[in-house]
Parts: sequence; C-alpha cells; structure tokens
Amino acid sequence: MKQPIRILGIDPGLRRTGWGVIDAVGNRMSFVGSGTLTSSADKSLAERLKQLHDGLQNVIERMQPHETAVENTFVNKDAGATLKLGQARGIALLVPSLHELAVAEYAPNLVKKTVVGTGHADKEQIRMMVKVLMPRATFNSDDAADALAIAICHAQHRGAASSRLAEAGVRTK
Repeated sequence: MKQPIRILGIDPGLRRTGWGVIDAVGNRMSFVGSGTLTSSADKSLAERLKQLHDGLQNVIERMQPHETAVENTFVNKDAGATLKLGQARGIALLVPSLHELAVAEYAPNLVKKTVVGTGHADKEQIRMMVKVLMPRATFNSDDAADALAIAICHAQHRGAASSRLAEAGVRTK
C-alpha cells in the first residue's frame, strides 16, 4: 500500500489566509484539517505579514505536510489591493520553502474547474463540492474551503506539477 501524501493548500490574503490539509493516496483523498489565519487591520503592513508568517509556520509544524499548493494571484482593478495580496502571497510561498517543501502554483480557474467542473464557479459551489468530495471536511470560512479546493486541485494535478518542479530543479519529498 502506498503512503499518503499530505498536501497543504493555501489561499493567500492579507486579511484572511485560508489553509487546508488533505492526505492523498492515488485518487483517494481524506480531510486532515483546515482553518483561517487572520492579520490585525490596526497593525502595520510589516506586522500583518509577520502574523501570517507565524501562523503558517505553526500550521506547517503541526500538520507536517509533504507538499504545498498556493493559488496564483489574479490582477485586480485596485493596484494597491493587488500589491498587498502579492505580499501576502509571498509569505505563502516563503514559509513552505523555508521548510524545504515543494510549492506548486495554480490559477484560480484551474482550481475551480478541477473541483467544480467549471472555471467560473462561485464560492458557494466550491464549498458544496469540497463537502461532496470530502464529507468529513470542516471549514470556518470561504478562505479555508478555497484552500481545501487548492489542495484537491494539487492532488489531481500533482504528477504534472512534480514534473514541472523537477525540470526547474526543485526538490520534492
């Protein structure tokens, strides 16, 4: 019997960063945990990024994932919001890398298409399909449900992602 691969999905955001952890063996997936990291709006940007960093550190130390998947940033009409999202996304990429975990990145439309079947699914459809795919899954926010969807997407596409990472010289566990 194959050993499960533990996957951490991260939905980055400055106010709320969702995380979701699943175990995958072949096509079979099981829920491990999920949650939402928040940063204090009354803090400076640097302090908020540190809060997200420390929260992700804690999640990785507790959950011990083998691989990580992060959602790509989409471009907003508000350049300031896009920049802040990009900085939070930087934390989501950095922390797993500091733990020497491979990090795959997925476009939002691919995540939606993989989980729901259409690239333009809304939050409610994502929540519903995550529950269908993993009936035992619990999540406290749309961000946590999205993070589980990102982990599910990685479980379905990880062979191709691992190949791309290997070609780029990134070590996978």
